Amino acid sequence: MKKINFASDNYAGVHPTILQALNAANEGDCAAYGNDRWTLEAIEKFKEHFGSSSEVFFVSTGTAANVLGLSTYLSSYQAVIAAETSHISSDECGAFENYTGSKIIPVKTGTGKLTVDLIASCLTDKGNVHRVQPAVVSLSQPTELGTLYSLTELKEITAYAHQNGLSVHMDGARLCNAAAALNVSLGSVTRECGIDVLSFGGTKNGMLGGEAVVFFDTSRELPFNFIRKQGMQLSSKMRFVSAQFTALLSNDLWLKNALHANALAHLLKEQLEPVQEISLAYPTQTNALFARIDNEIVIKNLLDTYAFYIWDHDGMEVRWMTSFSTTHEQVLDFSQEIKKQIVLFNKSF
Repeated sequence: MKKINFASDNYAGVHPTILQALNAANEGDCAAYGNDRWTLEAIEKFKEHFGSSSEVFFVSTGTAANVLGLSTYLSSYQAVIAAETSHISSDECGAFENYTGSKIIPVKTGTGKLTVDLIASCLTDKGNVHRVQPAVVSLSQPTELGTLYSLTELKEITAYAHQNGLSVHMDGARLCNAAAALNVSLGSVTRECGIDVLSFGGTKNGMLGGEAVVFFDTSRELPFNFIRKQGMQLSSKMRFVSAQFTALLSNDLWLKNALHANALAHLLKEQLEPVQEISLAYPTQTNALFARIDNEIVIKNLLDTYAFYIWDHDGMEVRWMTSFSTTHEQVLDFSQEIKKQIVLFNKSF
């Protein structure tokens, strides 16, 4: 039996508009490796959202976007400061360390969010030849726990980082959801907040596959064309990534998809808030809901029909995610099934 997806927005299919764009890009031959009109159109679309001075490069995966984007700012004796829950630290199989030879300094945060004080605590050995030297701060927006940095928090962090000679990277795999939740533009939450390099995600918001590395730092010459090629991320048929991004960033499709996903996560939250046996682990701010259900049997029974992740086995914490393709009816059915399973368990004792 096919399980109904609340596991990840990665599980969702492709938005019909993006499929149409792919089909349109499939007519005839064109130059390879990004020397095509679709890639030029997509880059111009990025510049509309992120600023005319932005430098944009397309890659195939979020891990590649993070690792290659960060590697531009690092030597092997340097390090990246990141929350211990960040994707680069906990979910990329050591790709960053393997590829760059640099180190991640994982920081315990509680909320998934770095602060100026937490970053400062990592700088006490600056200049000490026996210690790895921090060079970049990496922020996830939203975090892996679904929490959000406000624009004020981002500006405080980037200002502090730059004052201390650090560059700032943003993992924006779900940046569309963050911007939608904050009711701001994509440029407002990145370039205007002082971010130097962004990993921008499309796969989780309706695309078939494709991510982008966007540079806002124009103070240095960035040889990213060569870094991307050496990093095995220069797609020959790049038009099929580019065409998707043009569709996503046109007619507010990115925003509509993100608003829909966010709204349904909040609907699920509203349905479950009155349930005494469920407590929310973190604020529900985008399209992720983290809940604690202190009942292994209920979780097991739900997993028979619904796909989702047990985030913390010891704490009985689960993650439920919505996407552009999640329906209102699916959320209501899921919430009713959760309540039903809790009632059945309580009656059995």
